[in-house]
Amino acid sequence: MKRRSLLTAGAVGSLGLALAACSDGAGGTADSGEFDPGSRVTMIVPFSAGGGSDIAGRAIATGLEEVTGATITVENRVGGSGAVGYTDLVNAEGDGTVLLASETALITLPIVQDVDFSYESFTPIMKVGEDFNIVVVAADSPFQSISELIDAAKSEKLTAAVSGATGPDHIAWSLIEQEQDIALERVTFESTSEVLAALMGGHVQVAASSPGELSGQLESGDVRALCALAPERYEYELLADIPTGAEEGVDVTFAQWRGFIAPGGIDDAAREYWIEKAKEYERTDGYTEFIESNMLQPATAYGDEFVAYLEEYAADVDSVLGN
Repeated sequence: MKRRSLLTAGAVGSLGLALAACSDGAGGTADSGEFDPGSRVTMIVPFSAGGGSDIAGRAIATGLEEVTGATITVENRVGGSGAVGYTDLVNAEGDGTVLLASETALITLPIVQDVDFSYESFTPIMKVGEDFNIVVVAADSPFQSISELIDAAKSEKLTAAVSGATGPDHIAWSLIEQEQDIALERVTFESTSEVLAALMGGHVQVAASSPGELSGQLESGDVRALCALAPERYEYELLADIPTGAEEGVDVTFAQWRGFIAPGGIDDAAREYWIEKAKEYERTDGYTEFIESNMLQPATAYGDEFVAYLEEYAADVDSVLGN
């Protein structure tokens, strides 16, 4: 896949200066070895307000405020499909008072764009949860199962809508194609709302997205779920009757994860502080409300365990996007 750079050296420099200015003088590690974030913590969201990443970032920030007592300011740093926000975090190296609400773009961006970072550039703190895709068709679709759709794809051309050329649904379809030896014609849209409009309008035949983004259409009956690309069935009432892909002979699972990371180069005291506070956040009602209201799976990981998860995830994504 062609790689391209979306950030000029001047833009990177100006972003770094802006970030340094907003975090200067806030918190740090004392001579005693204890880290204190102070009262000026920044949570970067590398996407625009209102989307899934923004919702996650604000929920995590609110939860961390509760357990730390600090004021955590959410800042949307938009551009380059997330690259601007992540580059801001690169330029905050060593600063334990800056965090970033992270997700799959942390892995996909270094594979498909010419950026100066990878997940190894940062300090992973917490994987908050996982968002497994649901495969859906329009209510009047002739396909009643994912196996029926796959059988049809072996003899005819079927169209699958995807939100973004490197999004989780694109990766999920690629894994299904590899396992089932089929090829679907992709139609790329800018957002999940456009995907659903195309699906319900009969312009494409199948789509996949996260439960939180499909809940309204599933409740109204405008779309029908064929399967969940999850290791086990969801327990949420709306999703409980949806079979897993494995139940239908499609042994593919793929999730968009959500969590938060810190800059690279922070000291051990800052890293351990945020991991401990993240664990406290998991025990709050706010965490439970965020997970349940967005129908996520509460699959958490911290520190080194999160790093190991990212290593495996990166290998899966590279097998699809790195060709």
